[in-house]
Amino acid sequence: IIEVAGDKVTVKTQSTFKNTEISFKLGEEFDETTADDRHVKSVVTLDGGKLVHVQKWEGKETSLVRELKDGKLILTLTMGSVVSTRTYEKAT
Repeated sequence: IIEVAGDKVTVKTQSTFKNTEISFKLGEEFDETTADDRHVKSVVTLDGGKLVHVQKWEGKETSLVRELKDGKLILTLTMGSVVSTRTYEKAT
């Protein structure tokens, strides 16, 4: 779930593992605790219609790119040479 109120963006993730919620302003670094309890510094930007989320911690970096395609949310996660893609559809 992605909500926008003024210049504040909120991303809510719900799963059987853990529910998370982050709020931020585009382009501004913020502290985030991830679903797997990592404490990271994050920055989210908008790039050509894609929401690009970069997490940094302990010399490591993960990127999460969210984009809409054909009414579906495509999430591409990258860490080093490992890439994972998730596709989300609205429940009917």
